[in-house]
Amino acid sequence: MKTAVIPQIRVEPELRADLESVLKRGETLTEFVEATVRNAIAYRRMQTEFHARAQAASEQYHHTGVSVPVDAVLDRLQAKLDAKRKKLGR
Repeated sequence: MKTAVIPQIRVEPELRADLESVLKRGETLTEFVEATVRNAIAYRRMQTEFHARAQAASEQYHHTGVSVPVDAVLDRLQAKLDAKRKKLGR
């Protein structure tokens, strides 16, 4: 598969200096930009999926009138958080 180029953008010299100041040892500007773009894409996809699930849940609630009590939701989230902390040894 042939590679493509992301368009160049002009930035203020201060932004370029800030960007270069956060590069890790041996990391190139190109690597940083590519990683940042990949992370932004993943975030946007996750955000879109979240909104779709929220919309579906809202529609289901309006259709059925059945919902999960907030305490039950918070208890499940707390259990997930506790399990993850235990797994990480915190």
